Amino acid sequence: MTITNALASLAVSDLDRAEHWYATLFDRGPDARPMGGLLEWHLPDGGVQVFLEPDRAGRSGVTLATSDLDAVVAALTAAGVDHDGPQQATASRLLQLADPDGNRVVLTGA
Repeated sequence: MTITNALASLAVSDLDRAEHWYATLFDRGPDARPMGGLLEWHLPDGGVQVFLEPDRAGRSGVTLATSDLDAVVAALTAAGVDHDGPQQATASRLLQLADPDGNRVVLTGA
């Protein structure tokens, strides 16, 4: 058996609100709606699933890599997404975000 891909899963309480927030983050709408209560954004080496699960909402986290963190920060700022700006980490820089339910979304990149 070989595992060839991974999908991060984030639980939210309001799918419409989450769709708007994640569409802003990814600069596009979801790539798929595999079933009711589920949105997917596909990435070259994986993806992010946003599930309507009110009982678990806000208890998830994901780290996403980007090749241009400054461009992402500028786009999120222009779109009104609240953040404290990038922070230097050991080997890269990080931008920590919280979605409307409080799920942790960390962007990492140069």
